[in-house]
Amino acid sequence: MAQRLALRRLLSLTPRALPPQAPAARHSRAFSASANCKSTFNVQDGSDFQDRVVNNPKPVVVDFHAQWCGPCKILGPRLEKMVAKQEGKVLMAKVDIDDHTDLAIEYEVSAVPTVLAMKNGDVVDKFVGIKDEDQLEAFLKKLIGA
Repeated sequence: MAQRLALRRLLSLTPRALPPQAPAARHSRAFSASANCKSTFNVQDGSDFQDRVVNNPKPVVVDFHAQWCGPCKILGPRLEKMVAKQEGKVLMAKVDIDDHTDLAIEYEVSAVPTVLAMKNGDVVDKFVGIKDEDQLEAFLKKLIGA
């Protein structure tokens, strides 16, 4: 009830009735990119996969996922967090299997989530399903050779 009343009051305000904002307050936000954004990317197409994953000199973790997959929604952020902790030693590529069926077939993905570890264009390790942070850390350390 209180929420409806507050919403009505807000909607009844005209633009003149809103408190004025100082120009500096409107433009005070600065853009910053986190380390997570730099180490994780979405694959756009087959040639993007070739360029950014297969031909990448760094090891790449490839997360094959789907929007409708519940376990993928748990594993994805957990894996991104663990990759970000590696401070650029490994990258993460995200592949939506509904958008990139050809890549899923090529890499024999039969269930999601499927995660591949790729080094120098070759698949060196793989797991299917959800993992906890300790298992993910061991998976990543094995990939980067630490």
